[in-house]
Amino acid sequence: MDLSVVLNISDSKDTLEGGGEKLKVKTPTLVASRRGIQGDDVLQQAEAAGLSEVERVVKANDRDYNEKFQYADNRIHTSKYNILTFLPINLFEQFQRVANAYFLFLLILQLIPEISSLTWFTTIVPLVLVISMTAVKDATDDYFRHKSDNQVNNRQSEVLINNKLQNEKWMNVKVGDIIKLENNHFVAADLLLLSSSEPHGLCYVETAELDGETNLKVRQALPVTSELGADISSLAKFDGIVVCEAPNNKLDRFSGVLSWKDSKHTLNNQKIILRGCVLRNTSWCFGMVLFAGPDTKLMQNSGKTKFKRTSIDRLMNTLVLWIFGLLVCLGIILAIGNSIWENEVGNQFRTFLFWRESKKSSLLSGFLTFWSYVIVLNTLVPISLYVSVEVIRLGHSYFINWDRKMYYAVKAMPAEARTTTLNEELGQIEYIFSDKTGTLTQNIMTFKKCSINGRVYAGEALDDLGQKKDLTKKKEMVDFSSKSQSERTLHFSDHSLMESIELGDPKVHEFLRVLALCHTVMSEENSTGQLVYQVQSPDEGALVTAARNFGFIFKSRTPETITIEELGTSVTYQLLAFLDFNNIRKRMSVIVRNPEGVIKLYSKGADTILFEKLHPCNEALLSLTSDHLSEFAGEGLRTLAIAYRDLDDKYFEVWQKMLEDGSAATAERDECVSGMYEEIERDLMLLGATAVEDKLQEGVIETVTSLSLANIKIWILTGDKQETAINIGYACNVLTDAMDAVFVITGNTAVEVREELRKAKENLLGPNTSFSHGHVVYENKQQSDLDQCAEEAGTGEYALVINGHSLAHALESDVESDLLELACMCKAVVCCRVTPLQKAQVVELGKKHRSAVTLAIGDGANDVSMIKSAHIGIGISGQEGLQAVLASDYALAQFRYLQRLLLVHGRWSYYRMCKFLCYFFYKNFAFTLVHFWFAFFCGFSAQTVYDQWFITLFNIVYTSLPVLAMGIFDQDVSEQNSMDCPQLYEPGQLNLLFNKRRFFICVAHGIYTSLALFFIPYGAFHNVAGEDGQHIADYQSFAVTMATSLVIVVSVQIALDTSYWTAVNHVFIWGSIATYFSILLAMHSNGIFGIFPHQFPFVGNARHSLSKKFVWLVVFLIVVVSVMPVVAFRFLKMYLYPSLSDQIRRWQKAQSKERPIRSRRPQTRRSSSRRSGYAFAHQEGYGELITSGKNMRAKSPAPTAGLEKILYNNTSWIENLCKKSTDAVSGFSHDKTVKL
Repeated sequence: MDLSVVLNISDSKDTLEGGGEKLKVKTPTLVASRRGIQGDDVLQQAEAAGLSEVERVVKANDRDYNEKFQYADNRIHTSKYNILTFLPINLFEQFQRVANAYFLFLLILQLIPEISSLTWFTTIVPLVLVISMTAVKDATDDYFRHKSDNQVNNRQSEVLINNKLQNEKWMNVKVGDIIKLENNHFVAADLLLLSSSEPHGLCYVETAELDGETNLKVRQALPVTSELGADISSLAKFDGIVVCEAPNNKLDRFSGVLSWKDSKHTLNNQKIILRGCVLRNTSWCFGMVLFAGPDTKLMQNSGKTKFKRTSIDRLMNTLVLWIFGLLVCLGIILAIGNSIWENEVGNQFRTFLFWRESKKSSLLSGFLTFWSYVIVLNTLVPISLYVSVEVIRLGHSYFINWDRKMYYAVKAMPAEARTTTLNEELGQIEYIFSDKTGTLTQNIMTFKKCSINGRVYAGEALDDLGQKKDLTKKKEMVDFSSKSQSERTLHFSDHSLMESIELGDPKVHEFLRVLALCHTVMSEENSTGQLVYQVQSPDEGALVTAARNFGFIFKSRTPETITIEELGTSVTYQLLAFLDFNNIRKRMSVIVRNPEGVIKLYSKGADTILFEKLHPCNEALLSLTSDHLSEFAGEGLRTLAIAYRDLDDKYFEVWQKMLEDGSAATAERDECVSGMYEEIERDLMLLGATAVEDKLQEGVIETVTSLSLANIKIWILTGDKQETAINIGYACNVLTDAMDAVFVITGNTAVEVREELRKAKENLLGPNTSFSHGHVVYENKQQSDLDQCAEEAGTGEYALVINGHSLAHALESDVESDLLELACMCKAVVCCRVTPLQKAQVVELGKKHRSAVTLAIGDGANDVSMIKSAHIGIGISGQEGLQAVLASDYALAQFRYLQRLLLVHGRWSYYRMCKFLCYFFYKNFAFTLVHFWFAFFCGFSAQTVYDQWFITLFNIVYTSLPVLAMGIFDQDVSEQNSMDCPQLYEPGQLNLLFNKRRFFICVAHGIYTSLALFFIPYGAFHNVAGEDGQHIADYQSFAVTMATSLVIVVSVQIALDTSYWTAVNHVFIWGSIATYFSILLAMHSNGIFGIFPHQFPFVGNARHSLSKKFVWLVVFLIVVVSVMPVVAFRFLKMYLYPSLSDQIRRWQKAQSKERPIRSRRPQTRRSSSRRSGYAFAHQEGYGELITSGKNMRAKSPAPTAGLEKILYNNTSWIENLCKKSTDAVSGFSHDKTVKL
C-alpha cells in the first residue's frame, strides 16, 4: 500500500510546544492526503525545497521504504569528539582561552630574531605542555562517554527480521522494525504498542527515567493490532503505515494515524511506549519503532553537552586582556623612550658603530623596541600559570575521589569528580536545583503511624504521658512472622495495636477493613504461593501492606467482588460502586455489601476535604484526630483520613438510579456524576487517619539545614504532583512552618499567572508595587528604597510553589522576569509537575538573569537536561539508572554527601585557588616590572636585568612548587569546622577572595615589591667599592643580588600566606631556595663554563658576589622593606577586624592541645500548627479500569453489576483515563499559605 500525500508549502507559522516552551518557527507544512502524489515524489520535492521534517511516515516491516526518508538510526551519541574531530575542536576550545592565544602570538614574535631578546623555547615548551595536558584530560573524559554510549548501543533486543525474531544490538534497530520486549526490560526506542500478554492489549510501564515517577502507567494497544498477539507470522505480515508528528520533546502528547486494512485508527499517547521506560508486570509485548536514537523523546529532552567554564576562568580571561593592555601601554612608553634616547643620545655612538641609518632610524628603533619589550614583559602572565591551575584542579579532584567520608559502602561507590575544571565553582554555589524522587527521597513508602478512634498507634512506643520513649535495638518489634502472608519489610513497635485487634475492637477492625477494601491494588500469587501486589502508587501499597500484616489481607478482586481475609477468615464483599479518586475530590470511596447484607461506604482522602463531609456527632473525635494529624504532618509524614457510612438499601437504590441517569446524560456528564458522588459522600463517620513516611535519604534534613545556613537557596524541581512535592518539602525542611508565607501559583493562563505573581509580590513588599507588561512599576518609593526592601524580603522566610501548567506560562518572555523576581525573594521554591525541558529552562532562567552560580542535582534521565544546563551538574547513582551520572560533572551516591562536597571540598578549592592566583599575580608583577624600571637606565634597549636562564627557570623551577603546595594543601580552618560553621561558605558566594579589586591590590603589592627590588640595590651599588677597594657595581653582580633578593622575598611571602603547614610545604619552600642557590653556583662554576662557554660566560660571579657582606645586607634590607608592611597590615586586620575564619582559626589554635568537641546542631521539631500532611501519588481513572474488568484475566464469564454495567460498559475507558490523568489544579490548605 502506497501512501499518497500532497506537498502543501505555505509560509505559515507553526507553533511547537514542548515542555512549556513555545517556539514559533516559519516552516513549510507537509500534509498527508489521499491524492495523487506518491510518497517518493513527496520525498524528492521535500528534499528539493530543503524542508526539515514536519511529519513522519513509517511503514512496518519495510526497511527499504523507510530508508528513503533517511530517518536517524538507534545509535546515540553523548560524546563531544571522535578521532577526526578531536584535534580541531579541542584546539579551538583551548584557544578560546585568551592566554593560550596570547602565548601563541608571543611564540610567533620570538621566532623573529630582529626583535627577540629571549629564545623561543622559553615559550613553546610550557605552551605545548599546557595544551597537551588539557587535551589528554579532555580525551580521557570523552573516552568514558564513548564507553557508556557503546554500552547502551550494544544492548540486545529481539527484532522481527525475515519472519523470525533475531537478537540485534540496539544501535542496529531501524524505524519501522517490530521488536519484542519482555518483563523488566528497558524500551529500546519509541514504539507503537501492537500487542501484549495482558488482556485487551494492556501493558504496564515505569517511567522513572522520563519523569522521575515510579508509579506504574498503563498503555493499551489498538484492538485491531492486539489481535496479532504473539503470532510471529501475523506480525511479520503486518504492513500498517503510521503518519505521525515529527520528533519533539513533548512527553505527554502524541498524535498520529495508523492506516491498515483500508481503515484508519487514531493514535495518542496511550498507545506509545517511550525509550527509557521499563516494562513491568507484563510478560511480553510487541511494538513498532516510530522514533529511534536522537529522535526519541528521551534524547530530545536530554539537551546538548556544553563546554563549561568557571567564573574564575572567565575573570582570568578578562584580567589577561587587561594585562595585555597594560603590556601594550608599557611597550609604547618604552618604545617612545627608545626613540627619544636614540635621537638625543644614541646618534652620538653611530659613528663608532659604523651605522649609516637615515634620520628615521630612531622611529624604526622604537618600533622594534616595542615588540622586544612585549616579549621581555610577557611574564606578567606566564603560561606556567595555566599549567599550575590545571595541576591544582587535578589535585582537588583526586581529593574528592579519595574522600572516604563520601564513600557509600552499601553500593561500594565513592564520590567521583568526572571533570577537573570546575572544582573552585563548588565553593560559590548560591542556588541548588534538586530533583525529588530518588534524590531527596528513596521513594519507599512505609506505614509509620495511625490514629484510630482518637488513639495514636505509633511505630515508636509511647509512655503513659504520651511522650516518645527512647527506642534501642533491644526494643522488641511486633512479630509478624506468624502470619504467612505478612510483609517482612514492615517494622512496627507499638504492640497495643495488635492487642486491640486481638481484643476485637470494632473500630480498629473497621479501620483496617477500609484499608483492605478501598484501593485499586491488583493481586497475584508468585511461584512460592506468596501474594504479590501490583500497586498503582506506593502510598496504596504501603496501606494495603500494613492491613495485610495486621491480619486484614486483600486476596483478590473481580469487577463485582473484593475478597479479603479477616484474621484468618475469608470474606467476599460485593462491589456496588467505585467512586474514583481525582485531584479535585482528593478522596476515593467504595460502596460494598458485606456478607450480612449491610451496604457500607468506605472512604479515604485528604483530611481537609473529608472532615467537611463528617456527621456533626464526630466533633469531639474530629478535634482529637486533627491534633494527631498536625503532629503527623509536623514530622513530615503523608496523611490520609479514614471514614465510613452505613447506607440504607432504599436510599442506595434511589441514588443508584439517579447516578445511572446522570452518567447517561450527553451534556455535563462529569458534573452530574461528581454531584452524585458529593451526595452520597456525606454524614460520614470518622474512623481515624493514617501516616505514611516517604522515606527521605539518610542525612537529607541535616544537609538541607546546613546548606540553608550557608545561604544557599534550594529549589525543588519535580515531576510529582503538588501535594506530594509540598509534603516532601516540609519533610526535608526546605519548607517550614516558621515561614511567613507560602505562595502557591496555579494559574492556567498567562494573565492568571501574572496576576497571581503580582498578588504574591504585594504580600511580600506591600501594595505599592505592581507588574506592568512584564516589568515592575514602582509607586511612591524610590528605586533604591524598593531594592532595599526587596533585599530584606529576599532574606525573609518565604516560599513559592508553582505547578507545570503555570510554569509554562511564567517562562514566557513577558512573564519570566516577574517569576524570577518573586522567586529570588523566596528562601525556597518548589516546582511540581514539570517536564525535563522545563527543569532546564528554570535553570537557564536563573543563569540568564542572575550572576549567581547554579548547581543541579538529580538521579534520572529526566534530570539530564537540568544537569547539563547548570554551572555544576551532579548525578546521584540511584534507582533510576546511570544516565544522570553519565551526564554529570560530579557523581555522588547520596544527597547527604553534597554537604561535604560544597562546604569542605568546594570551599577549600575556591579558597586555595584564590590564594594561589593572588600570590601568582603578585609574584610575577614583582618579577617582571623590574625590567620596566631598568629600561630607564639602559637606554630602553630591551636588555634584561636578570640573565636568560634565571628568567627561564624562575616560574618553572624556583617558585613553581611552593605555590602548588599552597594551592593544593592549604586550608584556613579544619574540615570539621567547615561543616559545623556553614557561614564560612559565604565569601565564595560573594566572590570576596578573588575579584577585580583583589587583583588590583595584588598588582599594587607587586609594583611596590618591584620598586624595592630595583631601587634599593641600585642605590646601594651606586658609586660603591668593595671591602678590598675594588669596584663591585658590575651588571652581573647587580643581577645576582636582585635575583637572590627576589627568590627570598617571594619565598618569605608565600610562607606568610600559608595557613596550613605540611611537610610538603616545608620541603617545597625551603627546598626551592636551596635549589636556586645550587643552580646559581653551578651556572657560574668553572665546570659548566668549560662545557658551554658561550651560554655561561660569567665564571665565579655568584661565588664572588655572595661572599660579600654588603650584598647580604642589601638582600636583608630588601626583604624587610618588602615584607614588613604586609605583616603589619595583616596583624592589625586580624586583631581589629577579624573575619569569621580568623576567629575560628584563633579558636583552633587555642584548642590545639584539647580534643575538639563537635557541636551538634539541635534538631528543631516543627511546631504542630494545623497543616494538612495529605499527599497521595495516585492517578485518576484506575477505578474505572478495575470495574471494567479489562485488566483482569477472565476465568469464567460473570454477570456485571447493574450500576457498573451502565457506568463503564463502553470502550473509551482508556481515553477517559488519559483525559483524567492530567492533574487538575488543586489547592493547598495551610493557615500560612497564600492561595492566589
